[in-house]
Amino acid sequence: MIMAGGKGSRLGPLTSHRAKPSVPFAGRYRIIDFVLSNFVNSGYRRLYVLTQYMASSLIKHLNRNWHLGGVSQYVEVVPAQMRMGEHWYRGTADSIYQNLNLIRDSRAVNFAVFGGDHIYKFAIDQMEEAHIELDADLTVAAFPVPKSEAHHFGVIQIDEAGRIVGFQEKPRENAQTIPGRPEWCLVSMGNYFFKTDTLIDVLIEDANDPHSAHDFGKNVIPGEPKGAAPYWRDVGTIESYFQANMEVRSRLPAINLYNRQWRIRTAQRDYPPARFVRAGDEPSADIDDSLVCEGSIVASAMLRRVVLGYDSYVHSRAEVEDSVILSGCNIGARARLRRVLLDKNCSIAPGAEIGVDPEADRRRFPFITESGIVVLPKGTHVPASGPLEIVHDMDFLMRNDPATQQALGAFDGLYTISKRERHSFESSGPRYTKYSGNKP
Repeated sequence: MIMAGGKGSRLGPLTSHRAKPSVPFAGRYRIIDFVLSNFVNSGYRRLYVLTQYMASSLIKHLNRNWHLGGVSQYVEVVPAQMRMGEHWYRGTADSIYQNLNLIRDSRAVNFAVFGGDHIYKFAIDQMEEAHIELDADLTVAAFPVPKSEAHHFGVIQIDEAGRIVGFQEKPRENAQTIPGRPEWCLVSMGNYFFKTDTLIDVLIEDANDPHSAHDFGKNVIPGEPKGAAPYWRDVGTIESYFQANMEVRSRLPAINLYNRQWRIRTAQRDYPPARFVRAGDEPSADIDDSLVCEGSIVASAMLRRVVLGYDSYVHSRAEVEDSVILSGCNIGARARLRRVLLDKNCSIAPGAEIGVDPEADRRRFPFITESGIVVLPKGTHVPASGPLEIVHDMDFLMRNDPATQQALGAFDGLYTISKRERHSFESSGPRYTKYSGNKP
């Protein structure tokens, strides 16, 4: 079972209209693709994905792109159903408890319970082998982090034999370290292997505890009696999500997306290859340490340390550095972007600047992290000056750079706009936009 109902409130505008597991990552994937790929690559073919918060885009992605084929092979979406009373999922443990019928019906000896909102790669079958070899009631996947970073995570205390003897929830001081490694701590990845009987017992016990928050990390795992190389990143904040994307595009990425033996699966889109062109008499595109996804076009622009999502456009003389651009974005000619995170379908007007003047940014943009990352919600249009606007279903209607059109020779006539409505951040109420055009 994969827990994918989380709200991800610390991701701000990225999760204002989608569940955290549905947030795009590395240009072409969604976060949920990583845990599903780990299971499939490890040989597991019966997967339940538990959903709740704003699950529409997540369910659509799973239904359209994750068909394993066969009666006994499936990725099955399980929405919250109030099976155990008049309440939705109250926590990670409660989401599993409310689906005890599926656990019992499976007749499995061991059961995996994993989170669907982290980025990681590891062989899950090896974890189960160790779980069986040690005859453990519960095995917890853990990751070593420096002691100085332990206060961000749930820390596991182990003895010399690797047995869990304690648990600390985000300790601000005196974090328990790994035996023999005083500067390192083990933190829980939120992924567990249970003996099925043990899982059922602890879930029922937790459900009957009126003081429990019904959370695996806070209640179920710490409540177990004492004695009872991989890649992993918690992308629960804008800062950590941004940094994980930067790691993917680096020269020696910590997570290798090009390993043919361990593919990360996702939607297969019918976009052409990425293209880098010279716009008119402008110099060629200048790209360094960047990841550019399919269907995107960079015309006489500069990219430095950028993740550029699929079906996006960067026009002539634009400069983009240290930024994450999700799919469907349009960067106008001579625009300048530094440390920017654009959600899908954003449009930057020609000559606009973001990240160049921190003081001006703080006056203009509502979402800026402490380190200065400017975050633009889905569908934002940034004019060269004036208030920001939201353009719904923009679909690249802002492709108006004559030099780029001349270079591509295919922009003219692709789309005819009959109507486009916008609203500013200050407006309120329902918003509807209709377009008609002649898409060839």
